[in-house]
Amino acid sequence: MGNGADVITELTTDHQEVEELFTNIEELPAGDRQRKVYADQVTMELVRHSVAEEAYLYPAVREHVPDGDALADRELEDHAEAERTMKDMESCEADDPQFDMLVGKLMTEIRAHIMDEETNLFPRLRESCSAEMLNDLGDKVRQAKKMAPTRPHPSAPDKPPANKILAPGAGLVDRMRDALSGRGKE
Repeated sequence: MGNGADVITELTTDHQEVEELFTNIEELPAGDRQRKVYADQVTMELVRHSVAEEAYLYPAVREHVPDGDALADRELEDHAEAERTMKDMESCEADDPQFDMLVGKLMTEIRAHIMDEETNLFPRLRESCSAEMLNDLGDKVRQAKKMAPTRPHPSAPDKPPANKILAPGAGLVDRMRDALSGRGKE
C-alpha cells in the first residue's frame, strides 16, 4: 500500500484495495469458502486502516479543519459500527446464514464511510493543511499500519494517547494469531 504518498493518496489507495476485495466477494456464489478468505482480508485491511486514521488522521482533522471535532467524531462512530460488524463476522463461516447479511452490512457501512471521507473530509483536509503536513501524515499512517492490529477490537480506545500506546501490542498478538492460524495467507 502506498509508497511515500501523502495521507490522502495513501488512504484513497487503501479504499480502492478494500473495494477490490468487496468486488471479489460479490463475484462468488453464497457459501463459497473463498468469500470468507476475502472477508478476512477485508477485515485485516480495514482494521489497520482504521487504527492509523484514529491515531493520526482524525487528530489532524480536529486540529486543522474547521468544525473538525464534529467531523472526526462522525468518522469515529462509523469506525465503531464497522468494527462491531467485523467482530460479529469473525465467528461466521461462509456457509453461515449470518455471513452474507453481515458482509452486506459491512459493505454498505464502508462504502458510505469511504464516500464521506473522499467527498467531504479529504478535500477539507487538503484545503487546511500544507503539502508537507499531508506528506508527514502519510508517513505516520504507513508506519501505524505496520504495527496495527489485524482483528477487530471494538472495546479498544480510538483516541490518542491510549490508542497509540495499546495498538502495537494488540497488533503483535493479532499477527502471531494470524501466523499460527494461516489467516490472511491465501
